[in-house]
Amino acid sequence: MTTSEPTITGNTKYDVVIVGGGPVGLLLAYQLRRFGVSVCVLEQHREETQDAYGRAIALFPRTLELLDQLGLLDPMLQLGFACRHSVTYKNGEQIIPGRVWTFMENIKDTAFDFTLVLRQMYTESILRDKLQSVGAVYHQGVECIDFGCDDAMNLDEYSVTSTFMNRTTEERFQLKSKYLIGADGGRSFVRRHAGIPFEGDTSEDQWIRIDGIVETDMPITRAYGAIESETHGNVLWAPLDHGATRIGYAYSANIAAKYPDGVTKEVAVQEAIESMKPFSVEFKEVHWWTLYTIGQRIAKRFSTRDRIFLCGDAAHTHSSGAAQGLNTGIHDAVNLAWKLVLRIQGTARPEVLQTYTSERASAVQKLIDYDKDIALLMSYKWPAWYKGDREADPHLVLGEIFDKAASFNTGLGISYSENALNQRQRTDICSVVAGSRPPDVELTVPGTNQSVRLHNITPNQATFWVLVFAGRNDPSIQNLMEELQRYLDTAMELTSCKAIKWLTIITGTGCSPYEALGRRPFGDAYFDTGSIAHDRLGIDMDNGAVAILRPDGLVGTTCGIRGESIHRYLSSILHMGE
Repeated sequence: MTTSEPTITGNTKYDVVIVGGGPVGLLLAYQLRRFGVSVCVLEQHREETQDAYGRAIALFPRTLELLDQLGLLDPMLQLGFACRHSVTYKNGEQIIPGRVWTFMENIKDTAFDFTLVLRQMYTESILRDKLQSVGAVYHQGVECIDFGCDDAMNLDEYSVTSTFMNRTTEERFQLKSKYLIGADGGRSFVRRHAGIPFEGDTSEDQWIRIDGIVETDMPITRAYGAIESETHGNVLWAPLDHGATRIGYAYSANIAAKYPDGVTKEVAVQEAIESMKPFSVEFKEVHWWTLYTIGQRIAKRFSTRDRIFLCGDAAHTHSSGAAQGLNTGIHDAVNLAWKLVLRIQGTARPEVLQTYTSERASAVQKLIDYDKDIALLMSYKWPAWYKGDREADPHLVLGEIFDKAASFNTGLGISYSENALNQRQRTDICSVVAGSRPPDVELTVPGTNQSVRLHNITPNQATFWVLVFAGRNDPSIQNLMEELQRYLDTAMELTSCKAIKWLTIITGTGCSPYEALGRRPFGDAYFDTGSIAHDRLGIDMDNGAVAILRPDGLVGTTCGIRGESIHRYLSSILHMGE
């Protein structure tokens, strides 16, 4: 990475300029540079300031899958705490079955059947190292103070001019780019300067979060805990990396009245101890604490003028009740990165990049809708819609909401509606709906018979993966394969386009893919031992099928083994040989 003291004498033109060097901005920049796009990240705070914050801690399964597909996960697994268990206590007694976090114990259909708990400062450190490994430009201590667009210029020109100030020297300099990304947090300058409304509200409720080394007589400590308190709401007990723990609780008006001089570290510690009663708690070390106000806001648009985009907290904020903040931001960054890359490279049609706003805004709105209820119930309050017994236990309703939102919380059930990318075709040949995540089925490597996961052999390389499921090895399917080959011999752009890769999934096992299939496979081949993959994806064994995966691993469309259908879909979103 370059020096943290940039001057106007350095490079001033980039494909993408990213304002904000938190985890979302770093992840976005890493992907862009990894895929061959020039990018510059500028963060107004120094690393030591960034690392002083505890902030986000939980990375859920779908997020882990996305990070794994980008080659980022291994160092995080080395540092983080893999949490597979939860516990709920009320009046010192364990509630069985538990409530709220129990979805962590029922994660299926993924290799990552756990929540990785890793404090944000470690996540950011890993991402900074990865950013350096791909040679991206990263500056600290510089603040964005202005930007503008020349709308008369084409999208492939450097139409965005942004102005930055070195916060130490007060020197100003300008950068030109094709796109400007605001990943600069809830108080985003990019969002405000672009005139994008931030819709929603802020409540009167406040929460405290405190991290440290803790000793307690609570029986189960290295599990995600919910301690149901009538004075401190639904108290969070989260085992952290490096043997630390986070305690989170509602800082109610009654509690605040005890401290007219405001909240200090000592107050945060004392009330954390009170929130855990009847268990005793002693803080051996305090690493970080915060008091913050709960609110839910979403940008009216996630992009403007086709050149300015928002990601992460710059586009949406919500409570930490469901621990979704960083996960949602990572999903933003992954969704946007490959679309930007393909657009900058001239491969994707404009409609592809336009799906970023519609897809991510719809997912975030779902989160905000139920986050409002979670935040109230965790503060031991009833949502306005609740018409039941007000003397009942709010923790019961909170548990029900978490149960219903389990697939959303893990991220495995997040899906997008039909659009330019997600095109629904025949549903009788494959059960996976376009815009949703396919099961991470196990396949077998030819020769070694080693097991490999589908999501591992289709990494995010800013490419679409055409998966040909061969079904039963009989003459009718062999004829379909031959017809597909003849089509490809004339439509060579389907195999020459760098944004398209092919794989063949063959039922059973064999000494070689050629012999098992009776012909040369399309791209690399893997065996589907026991036809499990065909079964899990609902593939018609008599006819086979094609599933085209987007770069982020979601299904773009499904169709029969027909060259025309494959070509129709890919040509509608990509420029191939034009």
